[in-house]
Amino acid sequence: MNSFRSFMTSKVGAAIAIGFLILIAFAFASGDVSNVKSFGGVAGGDSVATVGKERIDTSTLSQTATSALDRVKQEDPTMSMKAFIANDGLDGVLNDLINRLAIAGFGREHGIIASDRLIDSEISKIQAFKGADGKFNETLFRQALQQQGISDALLRDDIAQGLIARQIMVPASVGAQMPRKLAVRYAALLGETRIGEIAILPSLLFRSEKEPTDKEIADYYAKNKSDFIRPERRKIRYAVFDVSSLAKAPAPTEAEIAARYKANAAQYAASEKRSILQLIVPTEAAAKAVAAEVASGKSLEASAKAKGLEASKLEPLSKQEMTSQYSAALANAVFATARGQLAAPARSDLGWHVARVESIDERPARTLDQVRGELTTAVAAEKDRAAITDALEKIENELDDGGSLVEVAERLGAKVVTTDPLTANGGVYLKPGAQAPKELQPALQTAFAMETEEPQLAEVERGKTFMIYDVTEIAESAAAPLKEIRDDVKAALIVSKSSVKARESAKQVQAEMAKGKTMAQALSALGRRLPPVQNVRMTRPELARLQQQHRQVPPPIALMFNMAKGTVKVQPAPNKQAWFVVSLKTIEPGKVEEGDKVIEASRGQLGAMLGNEYSDALGRAIRNEVGVERNPAAIKAVRDKLAGES
Repeated sequence: MNSFRSFMTSKVGAAIAIGFLILIAFAFASGDVSNVKSFGGVAGGDSVATVGKERIDTSTLSQTATSALDRVKQEDPTMSMKAFIANDGLDGVLNDLINRLAIAGFGREHGIIASDRLIDSEISKIQAFKGADGKFNETLFRQALQQQGISDALLRDDIAQGLIARQIMVPASVGAQMPRKLAVRYAALLGETRIGEIAILPSLLFRSEKEPTDKEIADYYAKNKSDFIRPERRKIRYAVFDVSSLAKAPAPTEAEIAARYKANAAQYAASEKRSILQLIVPTEAAAKAVAAEVASGKSLEASAKAKGLEASKLEPLSKQEMTSQYSAALANAVFATARGQLAAPARSDLGWHVARVESIDERPARTLDQVRGELTTAVAAEKDRAAITDALEKIENELDDGGSLVEVAERLGAKVVTTDPLTANGGVYLKPGAQAPKELQPALQTAFAMETEEPQLAEVERGKTFMIYDVTEIAESAAAPLKEIRDDVKAALIVSKSSVKARESAKQVQAEMAKGKTMAQALSALGRRLPPVQNVRMTRPELARLQQQHRQVPPPIALMFNMAKGTVKVQPAPNKQAWFVVSLKTIEPGKVEEGDKVIEASRGQLGAMLGNEYSDALGRAIRNEVGVERNPAAIKAVRDKLAGES
């Protein structure tokens, strides 16, 4: 849940993510965001919250929560809705929906709008609406909306809300500066050294000599069934085949090549595209200040970083494309500037742009004879794709009409394979380390949402290899019967009871050290043979390197860097296996010399954090002004329904 928690608790999540991450996820990440007028027994008209004059109904909350769970499942496929809710996922989703409506309503009330042209620009950037050439495709756009059950008006309204939120929240965080003295102090902390002691009290060293009774084991199992749940398992049958098994299209004719050249005449005409590195700021004064810094010798990247911002690179665009996506003023300024130079500050709906021309791509016109080779290749590839698409469509229709996977595979000359029981994360049940076949991995998410013997068609390698598959057997996720795992339950009970005694002993050591005893003396008073005390000396840069290398930081070490000097803390080990007693003796501050680059770097980092605090404070103030009223009964109804408890 770390990635989801980070997203939900992010300061920026209450600002920029309000409009786009929740919006686009709600619209497109979910496998099914249709049927939003009712929700399995909870009336769609029941509102879970009222934000100003707007309502959030139960169906919206449930569908958005389902979308959020789908995103979490991308990193943890075994995550269930019940666990998602238990980890406050539903509350986080509702908070973000409230924030989005509150900020959008506040913006509209104060005359902040999103123009139709700006909304069109955002829609054109959504990957789901782009064709093979990377450009916006009207047909794909309409098909995507129809498949997801979303109207054009709803999509445009949600994007408008996001743009309004961005206009309100981003300026609140831009240009925040942290006082230099505080930055110096923070920079010193980055180089500090911490010295302390750590004692380990393994739980099983405090195990009772008395064995658990059958009743104790049964009672423990009944209270902790969720610890012994077996994951859902499925057997999947599949057959892989390539394009050689399908019909091949005839070679392109001269007429087809000439027609393609004519249809794409603009593509072969003379053209010029430019790529820029740009920084967007809210005011003209801020843009001129950045331009002045660059003119005096500072790079655009350095100027942005000093303000807690980051310049972004824009892909090559023609003058017309830049005008459409941003503004004529920006396009005129960029296309009047030489390569490597800074264009005059120009305004768009997003703010004021300070742009440096990175590259200029000028292409002369090309004749039919000059591009005949690439046209032939393109037309041939298109005809092959069409032939493959037709053949695959026939296979898909045959399967949809009840055709047999085995019969279709036999006709294609493909071998049918049935897997061992698999779990949703691709593992083979009861075979640690074993994984589902590589070619089957992309289809696992769909396979775990299918019923049995409903064959599906999937692409394994784009345009080359394909697969038909179905589910032959499903074993639902449930707690294993006690009689089958009695030894495991007994072992868990022993660890649990031992952990309680280990914790009591750790607390005793903590109390004795508070009275002035050393850690060794306090441990000795327990009268047990324990592992020796570990003396720890570590710098914060060493801790940072471990984290950057994605190496596991021992819990007591992490705790030691969050303690006050001279304190003693008690901390459990994962799975109740042990308890730690952590004592922090000394903190040696890092040394920072005047002029050290780390001071400015710290100031920029703290400035960005301060900007986030400003955004967070503004968000709270907006919610208070707009007014938010929650409906606990409706929220509970959604929570119970999603968790299967209603």
